[in-house]
Amino acid sequence: MLVSDLDYDLPEDLIAQHPLEERDASRMMILDRSASSIDDACFRDFPSFVNESDVVVINNTRVIPARLFGKREPSGAGVELFLIRQEMDELWEVLARPARRLVVGTHINFGGHDLHAQVVEVLDEGRRMVRFTCRGSLEAALEEVGQTPLPPYIKREKAALRDDRERYQTIYARNRGAIAAPTAGLHFTPAVMDALKSRGATVIEITLHVGYGTFQPIRVDNLDEHIVAPEAFEIGDEQAQTLNQARGAQRRIIAIGTTTTRALESSIDETGRFAAGARMAGLTIKPGHKFRAVDAILTNFHLPQSSLLALVAAFAGQELTLSAYRHAVKSRYRFYSYGDCMLII
Repeated sequence: MLVSDLDYDLPEDLIAQHPLEERDASRMMILDRSASSIDDACFRDFPSFVNESDVVVINNTRVIPARLFGKREPSGAGVELFLIRQEMDELWEVLARPARRLVVGTHINFGGHDLHAQVVEVLDEGRRMVRFTCRGSLEAALEEVGQTPLPPYIKREKAALRDDRERYQTIYARNRGAIAAPTAGLHFTPAVMDALKSRGATVIEITLHVGYGTFQPIRVDNLDEHIVAPEAFEIGDEQAQTLNQARGAQRRIIAIGTTTTRALESSIDETGRFAAGARMAGLTIKPGHKFRAVDAILTNFHLPQSSLLALVAAFAGQELTLSAYRHAVKSRYRFYSYGDCMLII
């Protein structure tokens, strides 16, 4: 399959720049695979599409302040680092901008908590391995100095990024480690969660720390040649038991987001059993993938020619997915991280 087959036209003014005042006021498209139908609803209606026998699975990862602005020493030139992956302790893989002058041995000063970074390895595509030093814990330093790692299509002044510190988190975010939000979960409110429980549905939490692989651009023409980088995830014993009971009883499993979907599909074996534990999700989901774990997906609208759109096309079918996206554009849905959502059943 060609990556260009996952393309669509999106007017720039449909890219949501700010979240709605009320999280659950987002619009929600209903994409019915068996009927090949498209309907419009509001996310507040989500519980009405959930049965009492369903298991709703959410990703409780918490976004860290992964965007850092510092100065290269001794020149004082501005540098931006975006944390990608923690190798060990204070050693991180980062995306640097501008990266050209960041050679091995370069020092970067970030100010607060005496936070510094030294380049220890030059990688490709603007990536560097850096070692951080600071006063106190690195976690505390990042909380003070770091900024919310909003996607590049959301335009903010640096001073305004703190306004997104909590809004770019789900209400159930607990486990630190993500460098991007599991955006389908941003629509949930306490009222929606209460409504799900009132209907008798089971809601369980798992963790997948969203990494660079989720939003890394596809740089090949043939989708089969693209591999999504592994991401750390964990499913608890109790949660795995609930999932196995649901699968055994042929109850629906509804994944909230593509990240949850990837974790669940990575944790189930060929016999249909979910395994508990912490490991890496190395699965690249694209058209042709046989879904074993997930029966329905709630997801936001994704970038053209992206691995996330490929996952959606694998679940709903390429033709129906692109029809849904054309409908979303025509109906002026809001797109991407702070945008509206789609429930695929």
